[in-house]
Amino acid sequence: MLTKDYYFNLPDELIAQYPSSERGCDRLMLLDRYTGEFSDHMVSDFPSLLDPDSVIVVNNSKVRKARTFATSESGGNVEFLFLSENNDGSWNCMVSKAKRQRVGKKYSFTLDDGRVYTSATILSDNPDGTKRVGFDRAIGSEFFSLLGHVPLPPYIKREDEFSDEKRYQTVYAKKEGSVASPTAGLHFTPELLSEIRDRGVGIYEVTLHVGSGTFLPVRTENIEDHHMHTEHFELDDETFEALNRAKKDGKKIVSIGTTSLRTLESSADESGLLKRKEGNTDIFIHPGYEFKFVDSLFTNFHTPESTLLMLVSAMAGKENIFRAYEHAIKERYRFFSYGDAMFIRS
Repeated sequence: MLTKDYYFNLPDELIAQYPSSERGCDRLMLLDRYTGEFSDHMVSDFPSLLDPDSVIVVNNSKVRKARTFATSESGGNVEFLFLSENNDGSWNCMVSKAKRQRVGKKYSFTLDDGRVYTSATILSDNPDGTKRVGFDRAIGSEFFSLLGHVPLPPYIKREDEFSDEKRYQTVYAKKEGSVASPTAGLHFTPELLSEIRDRGVGIYEVTLHVGSGTFLPVRTENIEDHHMHTEHFELDDETFEALNRAKKDGKKIVSIGTTSLRTLESSADESGLLKRKEGNTDIFIHPGYEFKFVDSLFTNFHTPESTLLMLVSAMAGKENIFRAYEHAIKERYRFFSYGDAMFIRS
């Protein structure tokens, strides 16, 4: 399968630069996973579109204000995106103008009043192009609170604003560790979740910390040659047992977002039950993949030639997805992280 087969022309004006005026006030396309039939709704209709004999699974990972700025020893302004912490207190970071940021180079992270909060040194180059960076004091929540910015996706062509601190976070976010939001969950309000529970549909939480690799394009000609990035996931004991029980009882498993889906599919084996409670996953789901655990998916609209577009094509069929996307473009749906949603229902 060729990467170029997953290209479609998307007008720039349909890429949502801001969220809707109120959380949950977005459009929702319902797509039948098997027939390809689709219809237009609102996110507020989602509870009524659910099979009552379902459970839904959300990703409770919380976005860290991981984008920061420092001054190099030569006086330049350098951007750091903090990805993950190492056991020795150093961090793996994406750094702007990466070729210029050499091992041994030093930086200062400065507060608004001019005081240096911490100094940093590049310790080594990582194989994936990121840098291992050491600091003269421990980096924690205070650092990100004082110096961090919301790491908005590259297709949002503006600087982060105060409102993004709330709107680029799901209402059920708990465990900090993501550098990108599990954006399908951005549509949900406490009221919508209560309505779902009132209909007898259980809601369960998993954790997958979303990495910057979620935005990486597929650069190979053949999609099978693409190397997927690795992300960490975990399920607690109660959720693990409850979801396996639901699956055995024949309930439909509805994933809220591709990150929840990747967690569940990475945890399940060929028997159709979850077997792992924690681990790292580099699962790449594309057409030809046989889903083991998830039945339905609530998701946003994805970028051309992306792994996420290939994932939804695996679930509903490429032709069905492209017909639905063509309709979405015609009807002026809003695309990507702050855009509208699709419910692929089995």
